Parts: sequence; structure tokens; C-alpha cells
Amino acid sequence: MKLLFITLITLFTVPVSWMGDFTEAQKQAKATHKQILINFSGSDWCGPCIRLRKEILESETFEQYAAANLLLVRADFPRQKKNQLPKEQVKLNESLAEVYNKNGKFPFTVLVDENGKVLKSWEGFPDVSPQAFVSEIDKLNK
Repeated sequence: MKLLFITLITLFTVPVSWMGDFTEAQKQAKATHKQILINFSGSDWCGPCIRLRKEILESETFEQYAAANLLLVRADFPRQKKNQLPKEQVKLNESLAEVYNKNGKFPFTVLVDENGKVLKSWEGFPDVSPQAFVSEIDKLNK
């Protein structure tokens, strides 16, 4: 019975994918009229970034909402040699930071519309539940 339940949950869970190319996300956003959530992260050195990812961005509540309503872009800036990104991705992330994260804050999360206009930003770990985080986004999505 337990296995059946887990299988059913897995079948109905919509996978959430994070993009690395804001330009591509913006093209999709214009076609679908979805907002874009950009997350600037230091995935291997920034404690609040890791906490944000685990507690909010990977929560079932957020993932279900995001799958239906958002396009997601992660601009990661890892420091450890083993986690280094391809040079092309580093350039994309740096270009995105020049526009939306000039001060180099981590974590820094930005919600933009399909034209790239900033609707809201969160500096640091948003000390709210995943449901409250989704509610903030949903209010701006109307």
C-alpha cells in the first residue's frame, strides 16, 4: 500500500526545471505570459542559499505552484573547483547579475514579468513558510 501511494505521488508530481539562460526564459515567458523567478545562489558556500533551496524552492508547495505559474532561472556562483560551471554558463550568470544583482547579494531572488521588469525582490533568506512565499508571488501574478 505504501509503495502504491509513493508511486501515485511520483506519477502526479510535475517536475520543476531551473533554466540557466534568462534570454530563453524570457522568450518562453512572452509566449506563455508567465513571470520569471530568478535565484542568485552560491550553491556550495552560501548557507542561506542552501537553506532557501532546501526549505522553500524544493518544497512541494513551491514546486507545484512554480510548475503551473512560473519560469525559473538559477544564476549560481559556486566557489569550489569541483562545482565550477562551464564558461558559457558563467558568462550568462554574470550578465544576468549585471542587470538584476549589481551588488552581488546572496541569496537574492527576483520576480520579473515577461518584459524583465522587476516586480519584487527578496534579499537573503525570506524567513517565511513556503506557502507564505508562494502567496507573495501569487498576489503579484494577478
